[in-house]
Order: sequence, then C-alpha cells, then structure tokens
Amino acid sequence: MTPTFAARRPSRRLLATLVAVAAGIAWALPGAVHAQAKGEIKIAHVYSKSGPLEAYGKQTQTGFMMGLDYATNGTMMVAGKKLVVIEKDDQGKPDVGKSLLSAAYGDDKVDIAVGPSSSGVALALLPVAEEYKKILLVEPAVADSITGDKWNKYIFRTGRNSSQDAISNAVAQDKAGTSIATLAQDYAFGRDGVKAFRESIKKAKIVHEEYLPTTTTDFTAGAQRIIDKLKDLPGRKVIWIIWAGGGGNPFKIADLDLKRYNIEIVTGGNIMPAMVAYKQFPGMEGATYYYFGIPKNPVNEWLVANHYKTYKTPPDFFTAGGMSAAIAVVEALKKTAGDTNTEKLIKTMEGMSFETPKGKMTFRKEDHQAMQSMYHFKIKVDPAFAWGVPELVREIKPEEMDVPIRNKR
Repeated sequence: MTPTFAARRPSRRLLATLVAVAAGIAWALPGAVHAQAKGEIKIAHVYSKSGPLEAYGKQTQTGFMMGLDYATNGTMMVAGKKLVVIEKDDQGKPDVGKSLLSAAYGDDKVDIAVGPSSSGVALALLPVAEEYKKILLVEPAVADSITGDKWNKYIFRTGRNSSQDAISNAVAQDKAGTSIATLAQDYAFGRDGVKAFRESIKKAKIVHEEYLPTTTTDFTAGAQRIIDKLKDLPGRKVIWIIWAGGGGNPFKIADLDLKRYNIEIVTGGNIMPAMVAYKQFPGMEGATYYYFGIPKNPVNEWLVANHYKTYKTPPDFFTAGGMSAAIAVVEALKKTAGDTNTEKLIKTMEGMSFETPKGKMTFRKEDHQAMQSMYHFKIKVDPAFAWGVPELVREIKPEEMDVPIRNKR
C-alpha cells in the first residue's frame, strides 16, 4: 500500500522544532567556541628540552608543572578558567627560540610565555615579546642584560640575575689580600656574570678574566694562563668558576696541581650532578640560588615532600625556579580574576610579592626583576650524598644586596 502524502509529511510542530533547533545551533556554535576559548588561559613554556642546557630545562618544566598544581590546589584552574601549557623546545638555539615564541604568540594565541633556559636564547626572545605586546616571564636565564639594557616592559624575571649571583658570591670571596682570576663561558651568561662580580668586589683584586667557548672540553690552555697570572702573587689566590650546562667539566683544572701554587677553586651553586665535583673541595665557600635543604618555609616543604614522593629524589636547583615562575603566574591571574589583558597584568605584577620555595619574592617595579634571598654556603662532604652538600652559613636577604637597576626605563 502506498503511503499517503500526509503520512510522509512532517507535522507542523516537528517542522517548527527543527527550525528552532537549527536556528539555535546557528546562534550557539560561535558563542560556544568563544566560550570555550574564554574558558582557557594559554601559557607557552619555551625551554631547552634538548641541547646543552637540557638538564636545566627539564628541571624547570618539572618545577613549573608542580608549581601550577600547588598554586591552584590541584585544579589547574584560575577564576574558572583552565590553564593550558604548550611546550616549545628551543634546543638552546636563539633563532629557534625566537621562531617558537613568535608562533606561540601569533599562532597558538598564548596569553603569557615563560622561559627560556639559556641567556643567549632569552636575549633573542625579548624583542618578540615587545612586538606582540605579551608578557615573557624569564626563568631561569641569568644574564643581567635581560632585565638591563635589552629589557622592555613586557619582561619579568623570577630567576636570579647575574648581579644577584655576583653580589652574594662576593660576600664569600671579597676579602683583603685575595687575588681572583675568573673562568667563564664566552657568551652573555659568562660575561655578564663576571662583569657583575667585578663590580661587586671591593676588597679583593681581580687579576685575570678567562673566557672559553661553551663547547670547551679541554681546559688545560685556559687554566695555564690563569696559573701564570696567579702563581707568583702573595696572599690568598682564587679561581672563581662561572659555568653552565653539560659538556666539559671546568673543575678538572684541579688536576693541574693547583695546591703547589696555593691556588683555590671557588664557585657558586649548581645542579646536584654538577656538585658531585664539589666533594673535592670540602670547606669551599660560595653562594647559591637554591639548595633543597636550606630554605625553611611551607612552600619548600611541599616541594621537597612531593618531589620525593613522585620522583624519589629531592628537587634540584632549577626545579625551585620553575615552581616560583608558576606561582607568580597564578598569583597574578588570581589578582586580575583571570583577566589576561597584558597592560592589566603588567600593572598587577609590578611590585607584586609572592611566596616561593625560597620564601618571598617581589617584582621590582623599575625592571621587573624578582628580588629574592641568596644563600652563603660552605661545602660539607656527607657520605649519604653523591654531591658536595652546601651547608648554610647565612641567608643573604634582598635588602642586603644593592642590585643595580641596569635598564633604560
């Protein structure tokens, strides 16, 4: 039996419903997409997932994710918005980092960026942040010029700078009658570090600066030049090493029988694998940014306990920095109620204080450098640890360090 037309025809009620649904979809889809976009805060993390500073980068990423977890109480939400982290591997190459940050701001539409590991890469990223008018929170690149003469208003830094390193290390080394030679890598990190150290030394005398390529594995020639400058001098004689990343081990210069000339090796803090070499120098004094056993505060207690729980090891040097950066981001977003408008964030972050594994940090208004404590240490050899253990001599508080403002603001 052939069905009648009436049987095949949809009812007027059904037609009206279908039209209404179609109209609703046409209206709702753009709004839904917009609502979804409005419900996310995108953060790019540009760091050395590979390359010479891979170990630093991976620690920073671990700390950053742990910091977001801590600061959001495990929700990864701020003001009802989901935090989305997009990782970018700059490989320690300035041109790669610059391209990746441009893509993050331009294509991924990230609201804020964090990183990188290398000072050389950081200097390439600064103008990109200015071009896109988006915040770049620098962690852990150290060179003074990042918040100095290369700075722009979109740059903030939770990591310490070369001046903070230098001033705190001068506390340990700046003694009358001491002659110092420096051994550093020939790029922004090394040169800015030595420059700041030289400016911080008031009583001792710097007699030689030795710069070697970052790829150096044989330190014999450079060490010999240093020895020739120091060996015949009276008083205490010191080689201050400022070195970052994998590759060669500058502490191998200790094999050149420095004791024959009464020459000491001194340095600042580092990651724990690098501090294995410190066991050769019990009693060595210096200053460090972080060592998990030093700061006594609730944030560090949480970090240490949860890092042990998850990774069966203590958090390292750059893990604390990554966590500090994450806490800074979340605290700023909480204060703006999730508003990612750049100008509003800048206004909020200038002068902002926040609690980190190192205690309180404060972004200085003039250059957005985080003012923070450093730690004067003395190396102790403990059979329980594979590395030389930095024991606290004293905390050097931010107000004790006259950290120069080096930008042109």
